[in-house]
Amino acid sequence: MNKLNRSIILIVAAALFSSFAVIRKSDNSKNNYYKSEMEKLHTAIESNFHDSVSGYYFVDLDPAKRETKFGHKREYSWLWALCAMFEATNEIEKIDKKAALVDNIFKSMQPYYDPAPPKPGYGEYIVNLSKGQRYYDDNQWIGITSLEIYERTGNKAYFDLGKSMYDFMMTASDNALGGGLYWRENDFETKNTCSNGPGIIVALKMYKATKDKVYLENAVKIYDWTYEKLQTPTGLFYDNIKVKDGSIGEVVFSYNSGTMLQSNVYLYEITGDKKYLERANKIADSSLLYFYSDDKFRDGYWFNAVLLRGYQHLLKYNKDLKYISGFKKCLDNTLKENKNEKGLFTGNDGVYNLVEHGGMLEILARFAYLQDHYNLAAKK
Repeated sequence: MNKLNRSIILIVAAALFSSFAVIRKSDNSKNNYYKSEMEKLHTAIESNFHDSVSGYYFVDLDPAKRETKFGHKREYSWLWALCAMFEATNEIEKIDKKAALVDNIFKSMQPYYDPAPPKPGYGEYIVNLSKGQRYYDDNQWIGITSLEIYERTGNKAYFDLGKSMYDFMMTASDNALGGGLYWRENDFETKNTCSNGPGIIVALKMYKATKDKVYLENAVKIYDWTYEKLQTPTGLFYDNIKVKDGSIGEVVFSYNSGTMLQSNVYLYEITGDKKYLERANKIADSSLLYFYSDDKFRDGYWFNAVLLRGYQHLLKYNKDLKYISGFKKCLDNTLKENKNEKGLFTGNDGVYNLVEHGGMLEILARFAYLQDHYNLAAKK
């Protein structure tokens, strides 16, 4: 039995004892506004998206929106949505020490586990229900969260999980276009910021946990490649580069700015080199203008949650709350305008899926922390 399988058994066993614990309710005072919203949303997600019969989560409440892929109608959630819930519940546990939620989300991900060579990883869908693919970024999000849980709790099982995710992601590396990581397994068409940005963070977290320089060296290689190939003239990041001809997919998403912003903050912390802090500030300035100048979220909640991670991390070294304040205006407008009677969030085509609700849950958990530690009314 390998380390990851032993770790899975330990974590799932722990989850059985907590059995989808409910967040303790806070009072509804002004200072607990975002925490109260977080609690209500978590309850709404569990009530609506969690299928008590199968134990799985739905990705969409409207059956008509559930995709058919590889000839199978996917009634339940993709792995990506559970990645969003994994990180969101980790943030909840930071502000509610008795919440006991992450082990249960980890348990929910185990039907997606695929031990196939060259390295074990998690597939995009429930393995025994449908053929699927393994996405490197999905596994990296799991790696980031698991290593954060290890940092917070010291639970070695989550370190083992993080290392396994690092080992899997490094199978995405080759010398095509001079380096970088592919987006998904056995698909050599593109190398994406969404698989390189989080890959840097996984490697840096492994370095922080072990002080093994191999992790830092690989992180810097991926970082340098991403800056060379995918940075925009304004300091943000394009979506992907095609391996065949080097052409760029020029869409700009908030989560790609978020992972590269946070990568710079980590590198500044680890190396002390001020160029990384300068680059982090540049990304923060450019992203604030590009994504939040209209006081409405430009793209999905989960994408924005990843950028918020970078803004929150940067606060350790840049005390200006302008990035948080700009984000807050969009959040407050969304809370006023896009909630339905079930406490869920809606768009033009109905209720958003579990990915976006997991993203909003993370945003609210982070703002609950921020509201408790900063004067969010200081800037308008």
